[in-house]
Amino acid sequence: MAADLILTNATVHTVDSARPHATTLAVEGGRVLSLDEVVPGPGTEVRDLGGAFVMPGLVDVHNHHALAGRSALFELGFGGDHGFEAILDAVRDWSRDLGPDEWVVGGAWASTLVETLSRESARHALDAAAAGRPVMLTDDSRHNRWVSSRALELAGVTAATPDPAGGVIVRDPATGAPTGVLLEAAGVQVERAVRKTGTLTEEQHARASRHAIGVLHSYGITAFQDAGVSVDILNALKTLDDAGELAAWVVSSLLVNDPIFGFDPIGSELMALAGRYRGEHHRPDFVKIFLDGVPPTRTAAFLEPYLPDDVHGACFHGAPTMPPAELEGWLRAAATAGLSAKIHCTGDAAVRATLDAVEKLRGEGHTETRFQVAHGQFVHPDDLARFGALGVAADISPFLWVPGVIPSAIANVLPADRASRMQPNRSLLDSGALVAGGSDWPVSESPNAWEGIQGLVTRQDPAGAHPGALWPEQAITLTEAVEAFTLSGARAMGVDDVTGSLTPGKSADFVILDRNPFESAIGDLYTTAVTETWFAGRQVFKR
Repeated sequence: MAADLILTNATVHTVDSARPHATTLAVEGGRVLSLDEVVPGPGTEVRDLGGAFVMPGLVDVHNHHALAGRSALFELGFGGDHGFEAILDAVRDWSRDLGPDEWVVGGAWASTLVETLSRESARHALDAAAAGRPVMLTDDSRHNRWVSSRALELAGVTAATPDPAGGVIVRDPATGAPTGVLLEAAGVQVERAVRKTGTLTEEQHARASRHAIGVLHSYGITAFQDAGVSVDILNALKTLDDAGELAAWVVSSLLVNDPIFGFDPIGSELMALAGRYRGEHHRPDFVKIFLDGVPPTRTAAFLEPYLPDDVHGACFHGAPTMPPAELEGWLRAAATAGLSAKIHCTGDAAVRATLDAVEKLRGEGHTETRFQVAHGQFVHPDDLARFGALGVAADISPFLWVPGVIPSAIANVLPADRASRMQPNRSLLDSGALVAGGSDWPVSESPNAWEGIQGLVTRQDPAGAHPGALWPEQAITLTEAVEAFTLSGARAMGVDDVTGSLTPGKSADFVILDRNPFESAIGDLYTTAVTETWFAGRQVFKR
């Protein structure tokens, strides 16, 4: 059978150990036909790439594509470099075009601003900037909210409202009034209030997904796992897939518990619905469990205590969101339904609880179920080897292996010797773990995998905005980092049967780059540009 497309004179990095390198890539019927010379037929397109670098499409094992698309199209966006006054200015500018009680929704403010925002006067300043409108702004972890007085009113939150399970309504230390800072589950009521009055249409949800996938294509990403979906997101993906417009392998994670988004339904009800949204390129194959929160707000679960503070004292460790029996029950229910699991763990106690639960499930015979520890910034040395032994993938996202705003915020709440020992990627690989790279976009401002790849190799901030190196002994090689963002990600997601490497028979998902990263200065890798992105044998992006 003749090829549809033959790329010749190429530098092909296959990420396939059986055939690591080639100079030809032949594509037929949307799949890789051969890495050897193929005789072209009358309809074959033959392109001489002049030595250009070709590799598999990149795989992002952890993002929130629909939230990123929604933010870009319908919300106020600002970066973690915005201070208090700059955020107020942004709200003021955005509000000018809105109706009198229309919501201002956006983000993301830096975790380091928690103390600044935790005053009643800060909430009043936000009210003034928005001219009394309801405002909900998320932080850089997307776990916490800062909201206006009108938003609290619409959500039914008053000074008398008790803290919900798994959340904190931060109150002014002087007045006791809510400051508008809502940690973790305390923000869910506001999320629900937004949805009541500012619901997107089905068409807008589809637009958000389509837009985000276009952005991912521009960074060479052809497969990704959305780390927490609603029915609206599932429906958008199915709509695109049915129309032949879903140009990526998408694995969705069905929320078991929901301390931050306010989605409905979740848990067993969502798991029961998921099958109807399956399509050619969309696999709703995972559940997602939040087992703890994030360290800067002391909601991550640790084996040893945080630094002492006035609110928590000297012996506060944080706690998992559910006891061991409940975690095991959810993992068992998912495995029995044929679903794998992504478990959000930022503290080492949450990581250990997950490994303990998986060990029990493996012992019960659930040997094929995929398990991922998401983030896993902190892992106790005794638990490192358990990842490989139990077949638990390390979803190392977001880009927390380099100095930055979030590591700085973590350094404010943990002793220095522990805060600096974050993301033990070298140790995980050496102990036999599957390490898969993700962006957690839009928690990270862009899904550029090359920022992550450079950071994995140097443990330094690629852009140079934050000096120093974060635990440099945990650096990995460029080859390992590229595999983390291709084949390892595909394996962790369960799509390695179709993508992740340029292997004959797999989907022809590949990128052409503006350079050979293996012959480039390591400090410039983050500027690597994708010239073309191809999915299933068709071009989906051209610079």
